Amino acid sequence: MRRTDTIVAAATPPGRGGIGIVRLSGPKTPELAAVLLGELPPARRATFTRFLDTAAEPIDAGLALFFPAPHSYTGEHVLELHGHGGPVVQEALVERAVALGARRALPGEFTQRAFLNDKLDLAQAEAIADLIDAGSRDAARAAMRSLQGEFSAMVRGLTEAVIELRTYVEAAIDFPEEEIDFLADRQLLDRFEGVRGHFEGVLEAARQGRLLREGMTVVIAGRPNAGKSSLMNRLAGYDAAIVTPVPGTTRDVLRERIDIDGMPLHVLDTAGLREAQDLVEEEGIRRAQAEMARADRVLFVIDAALDRAANAYREERARLPKDVPVTLVFNKCDLATGLPVADTVSGPPLITVSAATGAGLAELRAHLKQCMGFAGAEGGTVSARRRHLEALSLARHHTEEAARQLTETRAGELVAEELRAAQQALAGITGDFTTEDLLGRIFGGFCIGK
Repeated sequence: MRRTDTIVAAATPPGRGGIGIVRLSGPKTPELAAVLLGELPPARRATFTRFLDTAAEPIDAGLALFFPAPHSYTGEHVLELHGHGGPVVQEALVERAVALGARRALPGEFTQRAFLNDKLDLAQAEAIADLIDAGSRDAARAAMRSLQGEFSAMVRGLTEAVIELRTYVEAAIDFPEEEIDFLADRQLLDRFEGVRGHFEGVLEAARQGRLLREGMTVVIAGRPNAGKSSLMNRLAGYDAAIVTPVPGTTRDVLRERIDIDGMPLHVLDTAGLREAQDLVEEEGIRRAQAEMARADRVLFVIDAALDRAANAYREERARLPKDVPVTLVFNKCDLATGLPVADTVSGPPLITVSAATGAGLAELRAHLKQCMGFAGAEGGTVSARRRHLEALSLARHHTEEAARQLTETRAGELVAEELRAAQQALAGITGDFTTEDLLGRIFGGFCIGK
């Protein structure tokens, strides 16, 4: 892959549609446009024209848009051909461009060139993919804020605060002959406190953004006939799972994606936990245990009419993943003669519901939001990814380590080195400091033509 190549790809999804767009970008774009269209269209003006093959016969007819560099999405010469949305027509246009010297674009290569040409930073580039993949309006709004640079501005503000600390410390190191001990200055410690608060604010916005983008994975588990599939259907809003009085009806893992006030929730219904009756049920239970180990939370469903003491949970507790939090969901509360209370069992939180009537479902949804710390898509929520949170956490760790070195050792060189590492971690979010491997992973997840 060379940045001097001219690339081409269909920018609309494959299949039949009213309009299909083929996009070209690179130094040879004006030359290719003159041959494809008979002449180079005027800049930034939609021009109706024919798209020609090798015999100068029309492949299609539609609108051509030419954006000269650097005033384009990629920062290079860009040509967009808006024709009819048939896959044969689009592929014919791509093949014609390739025959004229273009190369088929790799996934995300147009956006990667925009990043490399400083049209947007890495966080904004990732926000484009998040906007395309958004599963709710709140997620789309958060992605749009990041695309407009709000998240990048937060990170850069934090970076500036770290740089100011680093500059102050390094100045103290460079002038040791001064009688004043700058590293003992109370003002410096106050600055560290201010940066710590700044980190918390940015991290909170990023956590909410990650929840909007990725959501929470919840596994519904428990004994057969406790009402797991009925609870799944109630949360999903339709009959996603088969419900019968026969124990062991659910064998495989069923998955549904729902929204709770804009937060995506990935709900998995699993086979009932008991001694397997056959090989199929044994495999279903194995898969249930594997999904619980990967979950953010387990909803352990208990039949409140038959098991007020939560004996099913007590018997299964040793086989549940130790590092995955559990919520006990006492189902069939409409049939129970008395409802369990919070101190019936020690440890996990307790919710009472009726999958049959819907009682307690609002409390369960609120509980799940609280478990993940989701506060809703407020005005400051931006789209963020796991790697952003990891980078922010790493930068905060280095900053706190710098503060510790300052108070315990007064070793200015060590303080400065920790602040340098914090600055580098933050630079990785926006792409001011990054690696080719990271770029490959990020842009490789984009769709072709974007």
